[in-house]
Amino acid sequence: MTGLFDLSGRVAVVTGARRGIGLAIATALAEAGADIIGVSASLEPQGSEAQRRVEAVGRSFTPYRVDFTDRHAVGRLAADLATDHPPIDILVNNAGTIARAPAAEHTDADWDHVLQVNLTAQFTLTREIGRDMLGRGRGKVIFIASMLSFQGGVLVPGYTAAKSGIAGLTKALANEWAAHGVNVNAIAPGYLATDNTRALREDAERSRAILQRIPAGRWGQPADTAGAAVFLAAPASDYVHGAILPVDGGWLGR
Repeated sequence: MTGLFDLSGRVAVVTGARRGIGLAIATALAEAGADIIGVSASLEPQGSEAQRRVEAVGRSFTPYRVDFTDRHAVGRLAADLATDHPPIDILVNNAGTIARAPAAEHTDADWDHVLQVNLTAQFTLTREIGRDMLGRGRGKVIFIASMLSFQGGVLVPGYTAAKSGIAGLTKALANEWAAHGVNVNAIAPGYLATDNTRALREDAERSRAILQRIPAGRWGQPADTAGAAVFLAAPASDYVHGAILPVDGGWLGR
């Protein structure tokens, strides 16, 4: 049974690896045996928390600092990964951002920024890394979706559009790539205690309303996504394609 979740010898790219969900997933994949390539817009070149955690369990950590708002930078990252490293076995698309404003006040700049980071950059990176996975007949792609892949949300039209796009992209790529040995799936975190939800947690009324709807009765933690990520990266999920796995404390079932 242990082999179903063994990632020994695998190389995983985790974007947004400096903190939050990305840090938790990078740690969990390393604990399962994978070497980690961490990517973030502000990742320290040495001594990051991600590096310390990964190396503490005996795996290698390679950092990249990339601005996901820059299309050319994302393209260069894909090229560097193709030439400087062993083939990528696992890609976790976690890097993201959010802009909160009423739709009537949501600027074009905010819209473009959120869609570029949360959707376009993720497609670009997945296309380039996925092409090699297809050639080898093996690979695991994990997107980070959202509760707003299923619902409309409030005051975040760009984020909702992007995360709804991630759900569709997950299914579209799975339809094309499943027959070629590449699994494309997504995790949809619920309301987790991350930087993106700080404004909600600091609003006492909004936080209370959210907690009242979560059957588990608490805000999630980034580490709550770790098991789902290991499952979707491991042989245990070899026949899972196009799934969007909620990790939400029961929110969607309410």
